[in-house]
Amino acid sequence: MIGRLLVSSALTLFSLKTAAYADAISGPVAKQPVNPLAIGMFLLFVVASLAVTVWAARRGTKTASDFYAAGGGLSGFQNGLAIAGDYTSAATFLGVTALVFGAGYDGMIYAIGFLVGFPMILFLVAEPLRNLGKYTFADLAAYRLKEGPVRTIAGVNTLVIVIFYLIAQMVGAGKLIELLFGLPYWLAVVLVGILMMLYVTFGGMLATTWVQITKAVLLLTGTVIMSLLIMGHFGFSLNQLFAAAIAVHPKGAAIMAPGGLVKDPISAISLGVALIFGTAGLPHILMRFFTVSDAKQARVSVVVATAFITVFYSLLFVLGFGAIALVTGDPAFVDGAGAIIGGANMIALHLATKLGGSILLGFISAVAFATILAVVSGLTIAGASAAGHDLYARAFKGGSASEHSEVRVSKMAAAGLSLLAILLGILFENQNIAFLVGLVFAIAASANFPVIILSVKWRGLTTRGAVCGALCGLLAALGLVLLSPAVWTNTLGLGSAIFPYDNPALFSVPLAFFVTVLVSVYDKSERAERDRSLFTAQHIKANTGLAT
Repeated sequence: MIGRLLVSSALTLFSLKTAAYADAISGPVAKQPVNPLAIGMFLLFVVASLAVTVWAARRGTKTASDFYAAGGGLSGFQNGLAIAGDYTSAATFLGVTALVFGAGYDGMIYAIGFLVGFPMILFLVAEPLRNLGKYTFADLAAYRLKEGPVRTIAGVNTLVIVIFYLIAQMVGAGKLIELLFGLPYWLAVVLVGILMMLYVTFGGMLATTWVQITKAVLLLTGTVIMSLLIMGHFGFSLNQLFAAAIAVHPKGAAIMAPGGLVKDPISAISLGVALIFGTAGLPHILMRFFTVSDAKQARVSVVVATAFITVFYSLLFVLGFGAIALVTGDPAFVDGAGAIIGGANMIALHLATKLGGSILLGFISAVAFATILAVVSGLTIAGASAAGHDLYARAFKGGSASEHSEVRVSKMAAAGLSLLAILLGILFENQNIAFLVGLVFAIAASANFPVIILSVKWRGLTTRGAVCGALCGLLAALGLVLLSPAVWTNTLGLGSAIFPYDNPALFSVPLAFFVTVLVSVYDKSERAERDRSLFTAQHIKANTGLAT
């Protein structure tokens, strides 16, 4: 889950700019020779994760609390690691390294941007979300607003985000496994889809959480090992590392200066808005705050996740420059034209081979696959909770559905989302999906975040305002991305784009806030007065956790 990051298979600057806009691997890939060690580690992880699923299923996933929130029994530290596992992916690991390799300093703009949203969650969202909600972020808004309309729009937004994100992840999964293990693309997609279906359907949030924790630990371990080996090669001196990278990079000292990737201020600000507010509106991240016992542990979760992700992304900077210094010009990894064999997405894997041979390559390859399973599992359970809890149990049944039937519908939704993800992943194999994750962040920032923050902080919010604002944010994000160069020109081939920017957040987020506030202010209905009168009770409970 991470801001618009695509691991492209070409190493030109244009390709790297495209790579910065989606969290998936796209384009043709060059298969590696079969690595028995990588396959063995991959199978070991699959067996271990399935064992965790069996263990979680035996503990029970029949109650809504167990299925959606692991019974609320996770510690803040455990949940923080799981959030980090949800928030980082294989394409992040490969993609940021490739961006730094190609553009130097500017490659870290995206890595740093991913962290900025977490203080927003820590100081504005985590505590009230945990105090007011049970299973989804829609619980927060529905505490004082009319349940039916609010949960319907929240559930639809969540499913749209999850489906688009799953397409990007499944295409990335298929390309990565095709590249790493030599499996056919369609088989790789089917394999990932079946595994995520098993994790979520039988193990619920508990199994998903431990898959994410395991993946987070493995990913950080691999990154630390590679970083230590790189620094050891250069006497643990960053100056020596940078000097070596400057000496061999075609751009020379320019790789230490900004301006290589984001030159347009509007695009840079819009990307920042999407990353900051989109993170605080991602349903699969927000859902994790219900797996801990209280608001204090929710805050601990954010602190732990932020610390983990900060270390991880900082080390990717070392990996990127290490790849420049050690891989550039090496005939083992460069073809006759001077291009990286397999494309930019291979840089981290080539670096692993350079540093530790087939053993380290096998470990890093297996870790990359583990990250895919963790991310898609988190997305699937978020979509299942929206379908079962928000749409079926609360909006459609009005709260009269039994817990058993609610969980059954959620499990059916998880299976359905898995099958849909497999189908769409296969259909989108050769499509340009670079815009999808950017769209996800734009929707989360435009449709979800305004309702979440205004529900807690503004007495004047009404049901009508929340629904209109969320719907406006959703449609604006979808519409502007459709008219953007990434889709209108690059994907559809319809000529010059009507909307000149790939990321619409700078325009769609203020519009969503404006519509929400405007409709709420002019809403004089009886329901609106009730919504406003309930704010005090909600505000007290959101900030203290005390029943009122």
